[in-house]
Amino acid sequence: MLHATEILGANTVDSLGNFVGRVKEMFVEPADQPNRVARLLLSRGQYRPLIARYDQIAAVAPGRVRLSTEESELELYKPNEAWLALGKDLLDQQIIDTNGRKVVRVNDIDLDDQPNNGNTELRITQVDVGLPGAVRRLLQGVVPPMGIRRIQEKLPPRKIRWEFVNLIEADPLRRVKLRLTSEKLAALHPADLADIIEELSPGERQGIVASLDEETAADTIAELDERLQTQVVEGLDAERAADIMEEMSPDAAADLMSHLEPEKSREVLEEMDTREAEDVRELLRFEPNSAGGLMNTELVVVGEDATRGEVVDYIRFHDIQPDQLDNVVLLNKDAEFCGVVPIGRLLLADSEARMAELVFQPLVSITPDSSDKDVFELFDKYNLRSLIVIDAEKHPIGNITVDDVVSKLQEQVA
Repeated sequence: MLHATEILGANTVDSLGNFVGRVKEMFVEPADQPNRVARLLLSRGQYRPLIARYDQIAAVAPGRVRLSTEESELELYKPNEAWLALGKDLLDQQIIDTNGRKVVRVNDIDLDDQPNNGNTELRITQVDVGLPGAVRRLLQGVVPPMGIRRIQEKLPPRKIRWEFVNLIEADPLRRVKLRLTSEKLAALHPADLADIIEELSPGERQGIVASLDEETAADTIAELDERLQTQVVEGLDAERAADIMEEMSPDAAADLMSHLEPEKSREVLEEMDTREAEDVRELLRFEPNSAGGLMNTELVVVGEDATRGEVVDYIRFHDIQPDQLDNVVLLNKDAEFCGVVPIGRLLLADSEARMAELVFQPLVSITPDSSDKDVFELFDKYNLRSLIVIDAEKHPIGNITVDDVVSKLQEQVA
C-alpha cells in the first residue's frame, strides 16, 4: 500500500533514468474510472509542467516514480476542470462518510499499485481520517518515508473505504462536471443527511442540496431546524425551491413558506404547480399556533356506504402515498364528516364490509381556529394518532397527525 503524501513531491525519472520533475499533483477522472489515478502532474522548476498518464508509469515507491517512456513523449499540462485533484480537492478537505453518516476531514489517501501491461496503475482504496494520516502529514519531509511507516504502525487506524465517500462540493456546477453521483447520499435517511448538512458551511449546504433529487431534498430540508430551512431555501432559485416544496406535505411547505422573505415566498408560489400552490396559500391563512396551522390538507375521503374492497381499489388507482394512509375519512350523504377508519382496521376487514361498520369511536374532530392547546388536549385525552379538522359546514378540510403534534411540542420546549 502507498499513501498520497508519499507520492506528492516524489522524484520522477523517465525510462532512460533522466530526472523529469517532482510530482506536484495527482488527478482522477471520475467520469472514466472514479478510483484510478489517471495522471501525474510533474513540476520542473521554471519549465512548464508535464503530464504523465497512467499508462506511462512503470513503477511507484515512496518518494520515487519511474516512467515507462522518455520525457519527450510526455504531454504539456493543460488544466481540465473535469479532473479531481487529490492534493487540492481531497487532502485536508471535508468529506461525507456515507457509511458512518458523518462529516470527516481527509488526512491522507491510501493507494494500491497494480501492474497492468508492463505499467503500474494507482488505485484509490480508502481515505485516512485518523491519527496515522495526520502524523504522516506532520513528519513529511522531516522523517524518511520508511521511518514514518514504523511510527504509524503503532497508531490506531481510522479509514473509510473509497466507495463509502461522497465529496462535499460547494459549487454544484463542479459536481456536475466531475459527475460525482449522489446515490449514496440519497440512500441515507433524511434525518441522518440533515445531521450531516448541519455540520457544513452555508456554501457546502447549498452544494449538497443542489445535488439531491427533489424528493430527497424535500425530506432532508424538512428535518432541518427552522433557521437552516430558511437559509437553504433562500439560497435556491425560485424554480428549484418550488420543485422541492411541491414534494413536501402542504403543511410543511406552508410552515417553511411563512418564514421566507415575502418577495421570495411570492416568487416560489408563482413557480409552484397551481394545485400545490393553492393548498399552501390556504394553509397560510391560519395562525401557526392554531389547528388550521397544524393540519395537512392531504386526505383520503370516501363515502360511508363504500365497501372495503372499493376503498382499496380507490387507493391503488390514485397511487396514494403511504404517509397519507393513517386513516380513511368518511362522509355521510350530506358530505359531512361522520367518522374515520384506521388503516389497520381497513386491512383486516372483509372485502364486502361497509366503511360505516369499521368506524373508529369516539367521533372526534376540531375546527381550524381552535388553539394548539386544544389539539394537544384531544390527542392526550383520546390517545389519538390523527385528528380531523372540519369547517363550519362539517366538511373535512385537513388532518393533524401525531408527528405534527410532537414537532410542535418540541418547538415550544426549545
